[in-house]
Amino acid sequence: MNEPLRCFKAYDVRGRVPEELNDDIAYRIGCAYAQHISAVEVVVGFDIRLTSQEICAALSRGLTDMGANVINIGQCGTEEVYFATSHLNAGGGIMVTASHNPSNYNGMKFVREQSRPISGETGLSEICDLAERNNFTLAKKPGAISFAETHPDYVKKLLSYLDLSGLPSLKIVTNAGNGGAGLTVDALEQSLPFEFVKLAHYPDGNFPNGVPNPLLTENREVTANAVLKAKADIGIAWDGDFDRCFFFDENGRFIEGYYIVGLLAEAFLESEGGGRIVHDPRLTWNTQKVAWRMGGEAIQSKTGHSYIKEKMREELAVYGGEMSAHHYFRDFFYCDSGMIPWLLVVALMAKKGKPLSALVDQAIEAFPASGEINCNVTDPEQLKNELMAIYADEAESVDLTDGLSIEFKEWRFNVRASNTETVVRLNLETRANAALLQEKTEALLNHIRRG
Repeated sequence: MNEPLRCFKAYDVRGRVPEELNDDIAYRIGCAYAQHISAVEVVVGFDIRLTSQEICAALSRGLTDMGANVINIGQCGTEEVYFATSHLNAGGGIMVTASHNPSNYNGMKFVREQSRPISGETGLSEICDLAERNNFTLAKKPGAISFAETHPDYVKKLLSYLDLSGLPSLKIVTNAGNGGAGLTVDALEQSLPFEFVKLAHYPDGNFPNGVPNPLLTENREVTANAVLKAKADIGIAWDGDFDRCFFFDENGRFIEGYYIVGLLAEAFLESEGGGRIVHDPRLTWNTQKVAWRMGGEAIQSKTGHSYIKEKMREELAVYGGEMSAHHYFRDFFYCDSGMIPWLLVVALMAKKGKPLSALVDQAIEAFPASGEINCNVTDPEQLKNELMAIYADEAESVDLTDGLSIEFKEWRFNVRASNTETVVRLNLETRANAALLQEKTEALLNHIRRG
């Protein structure tokens, strides 16, 4: 029996290089994917990490040895693989990326035809089993590798979300974190009337300005300060593979992704005259209120890009959003994009004639939230049982869609184990009561950290 592959997670591959992911494992994953998916053509791309090109080459060898043809679109963002898979009518796509993880990590994200997601429940477990067994019958005729330049068509797709004639001249701070976002910003800039102030703009897998993860509080200050110094209208920062984007208002204030979900949900429900939107269970009340007010329906899904996409297709939802800054769009193959959201937010600012602060302040006041708090916990299941014992009897509802969500009349919380790190993630919100938020956050953290 071969050793288990620890790099397989709930909805992607993520692990330390070379201990958990290396050329040999990447080759086996390529073979396993090709055998399980039986795709004639597979799009591959890779992020800016120093190990990504080598891992992509090993992955491609596995795919071609099993008879699949590989279409390599080069260094790109994850959403570009999603785009290219559908745009080129390929049978599948694989992005080599570890997103926001430390520099010694790498990984892969997978889709099948029409950019449909592959998660543990829809094929990833089978791919893992095949890769672990490592018993492949190679094709008599290997597949070929070709190269495609899809970036111009991808940029056209992004611009299709805007009415270019109605945009004012704004000053925008962008922080690519030395990930891949800068190249796409440069391409979009040629068609937009904006002045850009660019930070950590050029791709560099050494991450000279730190790992591109704007969710880390210590990584936000440089963008916030740049907004204030430049007197910019808005600030935007991305993670390494730029499938998530993060917002700073004109005052340099970081805006939690939760409130951007509500803002975009409102915009889509208004333009569609109703419809369905999908959200994750961590923070929900504002999103649900927006959907109700706009005559739409808010549908809850398990957290994670594969689960959100599957639920959106099932419900024919126009938009989906996670508070972690993943935003999903029906007209982008039900996939997530880190570029479309900021284009839409800027368009909303122009349409309503308001700064970003004015677009989100009411929601922030109505549903103050803790922001996601990570805690090291040795036994997440035991913690869940302890919290159930403390809180469930007096709760208005208990939900186990993803981790544990418990709601009371004036406050609610969700605690769930991470799929990619050895932590649990805690989120709380209240109904217009910042003092209650602080009180309940401290009480829950005291219990979690005591354990």
